[in-house]
Amino acid sequence: MDDHPRETPLFTFGVIADIQYADIDDGYNYSCTRRRYYRSSLQLLRNAQKSWSESAVQPEFILQLGDIIDGFNKGHDASDRALDTVLREFSSSPVEVHHVWGNHEFYNFSRSALLCSKLNSTLHTERCLSEAPSANELYAYQFSPFPGFTFVVLDAYDVSLLGREKSSEQYSDAMGVIRRYNNNEDLNCPPVFNGPLQRFTMFNGAFSKDQLDWLDSVLSSADDKRERVTIVSHLPVHPCSTDEICLSWNFDELLAIIQSHSSVVCFMAGHDHDGGYYQDKDTGVHHLTLAGVIETPPDSNAFGTVSVYKDRMVLEGNGRITDQVFLFQSQPE
Repeated sequence: MDDHPRETPLFTFGVIADIQYADIDDGYNYSCTRRRYYRSSLQLLRNAQKSWSESAVQPEFILQLGDIIDGFNKGHDASDRALDTVLREFSSSPVEVHHVWGNHEFYNFSRSALLCSKLNSTLHTERCLSEAPSANELYAYQFSPFPGFTFVVLDAYDVSLLGREKSSEQYSDAMGVIRRYNNNEDLNCPPVFNGPLQRFTMFNGAFSKDQLDWLDSVLSSADDKRERVTIVSHLPVHPCSTDEICLSWNFDELLAIIQSHSSVVCFMAGHDHDGGYYQDKDTGVHHLTLAGVIETPPDSNAFGTVSVYKDRMVLEGNGRITDQVFLFQSQPE
């Protein structure tokens, strides 16, 4: 897999997505075509934690790419209990976890509750963080685990019907966006279109102009410093890296920002439980969508460990996650 097996990485980190734990019997996805293993997702997280803790090189941090517990918890009045159960597994090791927010976070909690919770990684990490503007309670920030490398956590539901009060301007704006394309009574049912227009459903969202402007400034600074930037979000943004129904509403705007900078090397997301991968031929940026734990059978796994070197990242996958090498493009002089 890797041409330099004896080289020591600069740092490593773990990745896992869509755990969606609930203390309920197995069920199926929204269209009743895919089995979901609600209880055993906890064991798969334990498997990941055990692997990371026993690694010869300890991960510097873990990226949890969203949907940490399932929305069914809300109906069982079990949201807090389920979250405590999963976070207890993460706290079994001292490695810090950077939590991304997905649609299931908002099925269980309000945005204000999430901002005060242990899922707000800016409140609970010892690492120096640079936060995005706080307008409209935006959850986005950057951190640097090693000199020359920056990670940016984005808020994919900044513009969304989820987590916003129905009386709010944000809710009204999001309804205006989705109703341009989706006239279904149930907004979780995709509009009758082929291709990317299927993304206009209630379980997706968008990045606000404030957030995009902030990202643009972060990447400009990284360009100047010749840093390598990895962006993480619950929602994928490249149509070739996911089922198009899982895309962010304004994926094209975010892609345009990435394409205008030389510092981005990778975009990591969850949401699409099948996972996916595509390297943008124009920019060299790697778009990785991680397969979800929730639809992974109990006898398999779905997590990865990424080793970062000066010129590449190497993903060692487990179970449904495949090994991959992400070479970095040369930066302009």
